[in-house]
Amino acid sequence: MTAANPHILIVDDEEHIRKIMSIMLKKKGYACETAASGEEALGKFQEASFDAVITDLKMPGVDGLGLLSRLKELEPDIIVIVVTAFATMETAILAMKAGAYDYISKPFNEEEIVLVLEKALERARLVAENKLLKKQIAARLDGEVFLGESPAMRQVFDLIAKVADAKATVLITGESGTGKELAARSVHLNGPRRERPFVAVNCGAIPANLMESEFFGHAKGAFTGADRAKTGLIAEADGGTLFLDEVSELPLEMQVKFLRVLQEEEFRRVGENAPRKVDLRVVAATNKSLPQEVREGRFREDLYYRLNVIRLAMPPLRERREDIPALAAYFLSEAVAKNRLGPKKLSPSALKALCLQTFGGNVRALRNLLEQAAIMSDGELIGPADLFFGAAPAGAAAPAGGDDLLVRLPAAWIDLKSSLRAVTAEAEKEIISRALRDCQANRTKASALLGLSRRALITKIQAYGL
Repeated sequence: MTAANPHILIVDDEEHIRKIMSIMLKKKGYACETAASGEEALGKFQEASFDAVITDLKMPGVDGLGLLSRLKELEPDIIVIVVTAFATMETAILAMKAGAYDYISKPFNEEEIVLVLEKALERARLVAENKLLKKQIAARLDGEVFLGESPAMRQVFDLIAKVADAKATVLITGESGTGKELAARSVHLNGPRRERPFVAVNCGAIPANLMESEFFGHAKGAFTGADRAKTGLIAEADGGTLFLDEVSELPLEMQVKFLRVLQEEEFRRVGENAPRKVDLRVVAATNKSLPQEVREGRFREDLYYRLNVIRLAMPPLRERREDIPALAAYFLSEAVAKNRLGPKKLSPSALKALCLQTFGGNVRALRNLLEQAAIMSDGELIGPADLFFGAAPAGAAAPAGGDDLLVRLPAAWIDLKSSLRAVTAEAEKEIISRALRDCQANRTKASALLGLSRRALITKIQAYGL
């Protein structure tokens, strides 16, 4: 809805009514267009965007109720206010049932029209905000969070918004831990299938001898041990979305059979001859290069093109470092609640240390690191020494996905609490070194990046022999 000057379409077969209403609304700051018939109004509505339509009920040809019905088909949320000199309860009920926002009788006055229109536009604004909020909430599922304000993530969100309502297959690519399943869930939850099932399957986790039965289901007695019929994953996803995680792990034989599902929208249960129709959207994900898999004969080219209708590339965390502060804050609060800890927060130096990491495990590695720091740190403030970059704390296993990080601490310093000063100094030295490398040794840029004065940075460079 246009915020500054709402665009109103006035429809009436009487010219003087159109002129009077247009003058009244323009005085109040509305932008107005007029149409002398329902047919003309439909033509204008399909050529331009309107925030509301005010229409007479009694018109030759397409009357007000007919126009209302057609407008609601084109744009279900459009505000339509009907005006008529035939103010009977019957016509009022018909108009409201057909989706009119309100009903005004002729003769009308300026205050009445403006008041009804302002209320309608305010309601539309609240509905739009509520829809946006629902979409933002819908992107959070099963304790996961899908957020980011970096240009790379805004591109992801924009693409999801564009493709969510379509049925076309989506291929999501990206490194491990970048949030491919969250992107798939967001595509599903922001589209028309949101009320239907989202069935996620890791193609690499199903044994090859069980894969056909798992996907397609089987009839009773189809094979030894099939003492009852089984509904497969494809049937479970009927009407909704089937998410194929690690799709590159599908065996070639299954690739052939799955290609038929995409092409014919049908499948056969193991042990049955008759095909079953299915209506589903397929979203696939992989951390491998499917073109390379095709070249090496491990993935069918025709299936690749069927899956790669819309390509969504998830950026690694090192390409969206500006999102790290928000992600770190969320994961830290999540860890505190999950583990029933007292209040925790990151010190500025700890946050800077996080922002300089490469995070080979991406967002998953960041989450694991923050949970570990929350549990192992003493007190409320988490400093650089509490972030176990690439090394586990004494007596603990290294977090999954936490390798390939910047700061590598000597083995003699594993007991960080007994060597806090030395560890902090070593971490600071490594962070400054990284900042200088990233800034091509430009000390002014490096000091700005680190939040230090140039003089303080030079002092530390000299102290650490950099």
